[in-house]
Amino acid sequence: MAFRDHQELEVTVIAVAPVGAKVEADGEVGFIDQAKHPSWWDASAAPPQVGDRLHVVVLDASREPSRLSALQRDIDIALRLRET
Repeated sequence: MAFRDHQELEVTVIAVAPVGAKVEADGEVGFIDQAKHPSWWDASAAPPQVGDRLHVVVLDASREPSRLSALQRDIDIALRLRET
C-alpha cells in the first residue's frame, strides 16, 4: 500500500533519532520529523518510542521516505483538504 497525500493511518514507530521517528504501516515506511510529533510542542507529551502506535496523516507521499505528521492540527487540515 503506497501512502497518499492527506491520508490518515495508524503507524508503528520502528526507530527513533534526535531528528524524528521512522514509522511503518502495512510494509510502507514513513518519517515523522520531531516538530511533527506532539512532544515537540507539549512538554507533557511523551516523546516517541519504538513500538508506539500513532495516528498520523501523510504530508508528502512523494518524498522517500514519505513525510508524516502526528499533530492534530495537521490531521484536521488534511481532513478539510479531503472534503474539498
